[in-house]
Amino acid sequence: MRLLIAPDKFKGCLTARQVAAAISAGLRIADPALEFDVCPMADGGEGTVDALVTGTGGQFFSARVTGPLPEMKIDARFGILGDGKTAVVELAAASGLALLKPEDRNPLATTTFGTGELLMAAAARGVQTIVLVIGGSATIDAGIGIAQACGLPVILQDGQPLSPTEPLVGADLDQVVLIKHGRGSPIEKIRILVACDVTSPLLGPQGAAAVFGPQKGATPEQIPLIDASLRELARRNGKLNLADLPGAGAAGGVGFGMAAFFGASLHSGAEIVIDTVKLRERLKHAQICFTGEGRLDSQSLGGKTIAGVARACSEAGVPCFAIAGSIDPDADLRPLGLAGAFAIADASIDPKTSLARAESLIAATARRIWP
Repeated sequence: MRLLIAPDKFKGCLTARQVAAAISAGLRIADPALEFDVCPMADGGEGTVDALVTGTGGQFFSARVTGPLPEMKIDARFGILGDGKTAVVELAAASGLALLKPEDRNPLATTTFGTGELLMAAAARGVQTIVLVIGGSATIDAGIGIAQACGLPVILQDGQPLSPTEPLVGADLDQVVLIKHGRGSPIEKIRILVACDVTSPLLGPQGAAAVFGPQKGATPEQIPLIDASLRELARRNGKLNLADLPGAGAAGGVGFGMAAFFGASLHSGAEIVIDTVKLRERLKHAQICFTGEGRLDSQSLGGKTIAGVARACSEAGVPCFAIAGSIDPDADLRPLGLAGAFAIADASIDPKTSLARAESLIAATARRIWP
C-alpha cells in the first residue's frame, strides 16, 4: 500500500519535513510493508520555499543582499525548482521581521530592497517564472524597495534622480510619485506569482498598516499616517483599483506593489504549493494520505494547508487523516472532510512537554491510528 505524507510544519517546533519524517517513522513501525511518498507542504508562510524546493527535487542558492535595514548585509537563500525553469524567493529571507531585534522594528525605517536583489539573483539564473512568498515581512513600503532594486524607474516628488545604492524605506512612500513598468528591467520578462498567506486589502481597518503595523513596530499615531501614504502611492500611480485585491495588504503592501508595478498575480500560498508539488497527480498513486499542522481549529477551514490537502484528497477519493499538535474541541472540522483527526497529546501532557517530545509523539500517534 502506498501512502502520501503531506503535512505542514508544527510552527515553532518542527519543519514540515521533520513532521513528515516522524509520521512515516511511526507508520513504518506499524507496517514495514508500507510504501511512502513524502511531500512536505506549506501555505505561503514560513517554510514554503523549503516545501517547494524539496517537493520538486530542486536546488538551493544563496546571495548577499540588503537586509530589512538599509545598512544591513545578509546572506539570503532562494531556490530553483526541479524543472529548472521556476525560482522561489521568500521575502522573509531578506526583508523579514525575524531578522531584526525588537528594538529595531520600525516600518518607516525598513526596506524590501533586499527582496528585489533576490529576485534579480533568481532572474540571472535564466528562470521563466518566479514564485515570491511574502509572509513575515518587517516592512510597510508597498514594494517600492523591490521596484528600486529591480531597476524599475522610480520618480520622486522633487524630481531628483534616485540613487541605486540608497534603498527606499517606508518613510519614503510620500516621496514616490510614479513607478514605471515595462522599461527594460530583466525581471519584467519573467512571470511572477505571489504566494500570500493572508487576504487583507491594502487600505483601511483590515489593511496593511492597521492589522500588521503594530507587529512591525508602528505606533498607534503612525498607523493612520502610513495608511494615508499607501493610499496616495496607489492614487498617484493610478492603481487604486488594485488596493482591494485579496492579499494586496500582505507583507506591508508588497502584494499590491507586485501587482501594480510588476503585473504579478496573487494566489493562495497553499494552492501554489499544491499545484507546484503536483499533489493531485501524486494522489492518483496513493491509497491513503496523512497531513497535519501544529493546531487544528476554525482557521484550518480557510486557506491553511490542511484545508487544501483535504480538499484535493476528497476530489481524488483518497481518505485523508490529520495529525495535529492540538485540536480545538469547539471547532467544527466536518467541512474539511477528514477521515480522522488526531492530537498528539491529551490534556494530561502540558504544552511544554508536548513541544519537546513532538517528534516521538507524532510517530506514536501515527503508529496508534494505523488500521
